[in-house]
Amino acid sequence: MLSREEEVERCHAEEPGTGRMSVLSPLLLRPPLGRFFTGFGAVSASRSKVAAQAAAAPLLLFPRKDMHYQTEQRGHPNSPDYRIYFKTSEGNYISPFHDIPLTAETQESSDVPAKKIKKHESEVLYNMVVEVPRWSNAKMEIATKEPLNPIKQDVKKGKLRYVANIFPHKGYIWNYGALPQTWEDPNHKDKDTNCCGDNDPIDVCDIGTQVCSPGQVIQVKVLGILAMIDEGETDWKVIAINAKDPDAKNLHTLADVRRSRPGHLQATVDWFRKYKVPDGKPENQFGFNGEFKEKDFAIEIINSTHEHWRALVRKQTNAGGLECKNVSCCDSPFKCSADEAQDVVQAAPALGNTHPVSSDVDKWHFV
Repeated sequence: MLSREEEVERCHAEEPGTGRMSVLSPLLLRPPLGRFFTGFGAVSASRSKVAAQAAAAPLLLFPRKDMHYQTEQRGHPNSPDYRIYFKTSEGNYISPFHDIPLTAETQESSDVPAKKIKKHESEVLYNMVVEVPRWSNAKMEIATKEPLNPIKQDVKKGKLRYVANIFPHKGYIWNYGALPQTWEDPNHKDKDTNCCGDNDPIDVCDIGTQVCSPGQVIQVKVLGILAMIDEGETDWKVIAINAKDPDAKNLHTLADVRRSRPGHLQATVDWFRKYKVPDGKPENQFGFNGEFKEKDFAIEIINSTHEHWRALVRKQTNAGGLECKNVSCCDSPFKCSADEAQDVVQAAPALGNTHPVSSDVDKWHFV
């Protein structure tokens, strides 16, 4: 087995298209067998079985402190051909599913000695890819089956999908998105829900006050998790808050959320329970009787889905039609060049006029 230092040397990768070497975050290094990478803590043996199935070599990407991402729109907004592609600040195209690291830099105050840093000040932050802004209705999502996984609007039976306004809510009630480098494996049955994964990255609800934009990458603090059962599939919902939100420094647990934002967590359960009812579907069900699980449990789930993703991009499990093309995953057979990634984007339609949206989207539903 390679030492930690040898792994860094082995996978020191160039930033795509720049010719410069990356500064690799230790949070993405593979630790000794039997435990997860620094910052997440131990995962229960039952949930970490998938870790033993993943190869020992790490998947090192190109995270840098304060990494910023840009987006590029293609096609016609509010139409089936509309896409939002991602690229680095240097203009190199990437996949938000595979190339954006799961964790952000550890948040610390530069003028406070490490031995005096409080627990919440050294908390691990996660990158969240925002798909849907709060109060909007278009069901935007990472296109997991398309090269470079742009954000697109979901289509069903030839029509663009919009979530209904369930009184008293307007559209989504939080910024909604996903954690990159995670995957809810449809071949893995969760021991708690007794259902397999939904074949997507794990979902996140940002309860911060800022209304974000599709394609925005924000850093969030994890607060808890909800086990939704969507048509027989496990569909975890992570509850988090934008680390830059004014309230983030005061919210560390679900109890903090209940105390400062009474009714918000219950509204979240009600929203997920009923949001498909206007489409003629039954109410969604939940594990744990609809009770939220605390932060430590949420991190176990995130760790597990990260390990499933590792196996996915290394072709150690059945991808089931998912597109795993990436520009930076070390030892991934799906890795491509910056030029190949650019060709994918250039093949998409150029940005055109915005299409109108039906007034039916604004209809209220009482269920």
